[in-house]
Amino acid sequence: MANQEIARRRTFAIIAHPDAGKTSLTEKLLLFGGQIQVAGAVKSNKIKKTATSDWMDIEKQRGISVTTSVMEFDYHDYKINILDTPGHQDFAEDTYRTLTAVDSVIIVVDGAKGVETQTRKLMEVCRMRNTPVIIFVNKMDREAKDPFDLLDELEEELVINVRPLTWPIESGPRFKGVYNIYEQKLNLFQPSKQVVTEKVEVDIHTEDLDNHIGTPLAEKLRSELELIDGVYPEFNVDDYLKGELAPVFFGSALNNFGVQELLDCFVEIAPSPRPVQAEEREVQPEEPKFTGFVFKITANIDPNHRSCVAFCKVCSGKFTRNTPYLHVRHNKTMRFSSPTQFMAQRKTTVDEAWAGDIIGLPDNGTFKIGDTLTEGELLHFKGLPSFSPEMFKYIENADPMKTKQLNKGIDQLMDEGVAQLFVNQFNGRKIIGTVGQLQFEVIQYRLENEYNAKCRWEPLSLYKACWIESDDPAELEAFKKRKYQYMAKDRDGRDVFLADSGYVLQMAQMDFKRIKFHFTSEF
Repeated sequence: MANQEIARRRTFAIIAHPDAGKTSLTEKLLLFGGQIQVAGAVKSNKIKKTATSDWMDIEKQRGISVTTSVMEFDYHDYKINILDTPGHQDFAEDTYRTLTAVDSVIIVVDGAKGVETQTRKLMEVCRMRNTPVIIFVNKMDREAKDPFDLLDELEEELVINVRPLTWPIESGPRFKGVYNIYEQKLNLFQPSKQVVTEKVEVDIHTEDLDNHIGTPLAEKLRSELELIDGVYPEFNVDDYLKGELAPVFFGSALNNFGVQELLDCFVEIAPSPRPVQAEEREVQPEEPKFTGFVFKITANIDPNHRSCVAFCKVCSGKFTRNTPYLHVRHNKTMRFSSPTQFMAQRKTTVDEAWAGDIIGLPDNGTFKIGDTLTEGELLHFKGLPSFSPEMFKYIENADPMKTKQLNKGIDQLMDEGVAQLFVNQFNGRKIIGTVGQLQFEVIQYRLENEYNAKCRWEPLSLYKACWIESDDPAELEAFKKRKYQYMAKDRDGRDVFLADSGYVLQMAQMDFKRIKFHFTSEF
């Protein structure tokens, strides 16, 4: 029973550059899961531009995801968990941490623009973890690059072998549909945001194909399919599961085209929950005892209650509501009376969850990203670091009457991993470090709208923050004295050196050989 439950789980992240149409793909996948009736349009004179997964006001205003959303639904015999990640590069850290909690990834690529910088970076993370990858080439109903050129670009830029499992017939206004190589069926395109296109079983070697798409296109399709069989290896599921081969699908998510083929093939070939590496040992999903780790914390999912939710990936066994579990970092036992599963903002209380599931646990400040829950074993899961920030600003209180609200807001947002907080040891001022400018705007917006607190930013010119440690206490002390103005503490009380230029950092590394400089918080 337990093994059957685990085998039907599919947990994956959708990653893409912000313009690749990831939002539309997420909506359509949820549509197939019966979660939303109509995706994309509402009965008014305005078009609903935001995804079901984008629930923050700022996401709706900007039309971008700034935080990972977790959604689950049933499809046929499978239980699917989607993690819709932010595509914007300023929120890459959130996406990186999300990739530690999934068993596979769907990468969305714009058919006209091809592979973009952000996609390349995230693919490196997938490669480090040997995460199986499926590629969906979107927006084929618009003018797109030649599909063979796209495949070459995918192989070259993402450094992975590819194998098309569907093939487009033209693009833009001439787009006729896709041929499903995996199922050997022809899908004819009808532009519609709400109707799923009918499949037609066609023997491509007969005139039947000519009748559907015309003789010139039929001849072209036959020669292209021959070329694909000649150039690309047969699709091998084992190579895909090892992260060495990426199946490629073509379609138009906005028009609900090519998405069902992707989903049908995905549930069949995608891995069920995989083993997770802890510092002490490898944890197998079939183990009877529950283990899990917190990979994300979100404040104010429900604005009426100002509650925080810690998202926990179940790594092994079965999680049961109201059962005592050990919080390893605090070394204390906790029970959860209302664990939840999410459909973006809507949530339902669950009584049990199996390996591969993502559950939301109510958090009143007890969790930090990376915390482990077990049935008593002392385990620590790896791979949830914070990166060295590249932009810094002093944060000041703009309304002295709201100091308490501001401090609470900063604490909760830092717990979420939105940015990093350092306290300068020289002047005691709080410094926020981020990867990109947009994070400052999101913090300011959320402090004002969720905590009723106002902040003011003051510029600070720094090059990089790095964590320092040494086996030689005297040398560490000497370094801290010499760099007193540039020393800070992070939220865990660890020493952080705030280098004001690349040259200064280089000289510090040369002068103090016994000090280790770390550029991620996991060391």
